[in-house]
Amino acid sequence: MAGSKEIKTKIKSVQNTRKITKAMEMVAASKMRKAQERTRAARPYAEKIRNVAAHLSHANPEYRHPYLVTRDTSKKVGIIVVTADKGLCGGLNTNVLRMALGRMREWESQGESFEVCCIGNKGLGFMQRLGANVVSHVVGLGDKPHMERLIGALKLMLDGYIADRFDRLEIFYTKFVNTMKQEPVMEQLLPLSGEKLGAPEGSWDYIYEPDAKSVLDQTLTRYIEALIYQSVTENMASEQSARMVAMKAASDNAGSVIDELTLIYNKSRQAAITKELSEIVAGAAAV
Repeated sequence: MAGSKEIKTKIKSVQNTRKITKAMEMVAASKMRKAQERTRAARPYAEKIRNVAAHLSHANPEYRHPYLVTRDTSKKVGIIVVTADKGLCGGLNTNVLRMALGRMREWESQGESFEVCCIGNKGLGFMQRLGANVVSHVVGLGDKPHMERLIGALKLMLDGYIADRFDRLEIFYTKFVNTMKQEPVMEQLLPLSGEKLGAPEGSWDYIYEPDAKSVLDQTLTRYIEALIYQSVTENMASEQSARMVAMKAASDNAGSVIDELTLIYNKSRQAAITKELSEIVAGAAAV
C-alpha cells in the first residue's frame, strides 16, 4: 500500500484536475447556448434558399446551370471535411473522420480519386497523416464562423467542379440533434439533384433580370455557401455540446477517484495508528 504522503499528493492532483474539467464544462455550456442560437438562426435562411434552389432546378429549361447537370461518370470526388480545431470533445471528431475514411476506401476500391478541403485543424491533421490530396483548408475559426474566412477554400472546390477536376462534391460534418446526441452525416453538395432538393408544387418559373444565367450563377453559388455555412454552425454546436458532456463525465470520474483515494488514505492512516498503539501496548507489557 502506498504511503499516506503519496496518497495525499494523488488526491491533491486529482482535485486540481477536477477544477480544470469543471471550469471547461461551464465554459462549454456557455458557448453551447450561443452556438445553438446561431444554428437556429441559420436554419430558416438555409431552408428558404433550399426552396428557391428546388424551384430553380425544375424551371427555366433553356439554361441549365453546371451545378444542376448530373454527369454520366464519376472518376474523381471532391470532399469537404468539417471538424473541430480542438479536442477534448469525446468521439466527435473521431466519428466523422471514421465515416469519411470508410467512404474514401469504398470509393477508392471503385477506382475513384479525391481532392480534399479541410475545415478544422483535427481533420487537416488526419488527412495529412493519411496522405490525402488536400487542396485547401481553413483552421482557427474560433467560436463563431465567418463566411469571409470560409469563402476562399470553398471557391477552390466550387471552381474545381466547374472545371471538371472532379465530378461530385461531398461534405462530411456532425449534425446537432440535441445536447446529448450528435450525428456524423455525409451530404452530396454537387451536382444538385431535384429529388434531394424537393419537387415544387405545380410547374412555374421566375422572371429573371437581367438574364437567367446571371441570376442562377449567383443564386446557386449562394445556396452552396449557405449549406456549407450551416454545416459549420451545426458542427460547432455539436462540438460544444460534446465537450460539455465529456468534461462533466471527467469531473464526475475525478470525484469518484477522489472518494476512492480518500478511503485508501483513511485506511492507511488508521493502520498506522493501530500499529503504533500495538507497539506501545507491547512495550508496556514487556516492562
